[in-house]
Amino acid sequence: MALSRQLVLEERITAPDGAGGYAVEWRALGSIWADVRPRSASETFVGEQPRARVIYQIVVRSAPVGAPSRPRPDQRFREGLRAFEILTVADRDERFLEILAAEGLAQ
Repeated sequence: MALSRQLVLEERITAPDGAGGYAVEWRALGSIWADVRPRSASETFVGEQPRARVIYQIVVRSAPVGAPSRPRPDQRFREGLRAFEILTVADRDERFLEILAAEGLAQ
């Protein structure tokens, strides 16, 4: 396993849109080195449009629970135009975290 891909950890921010709703923005928290591997893929239909969903296993160095550098399921990783929505975070061992994430396009 090589932590050879640099990902940006981002958190969701909501801001009023001036029309009674809100807009979603993403704020970068920092970069993290990771091992990214595809784990599974599926296809569903939204309306009449096919949508592919790829689940990745992402391994990063461990951080204590509650630390700002520890990824959470309400965050995402970004790599250029690619975005990986964090689904689960688990301790692999005392040195690494194992994350399952679904790929989508960064907005």
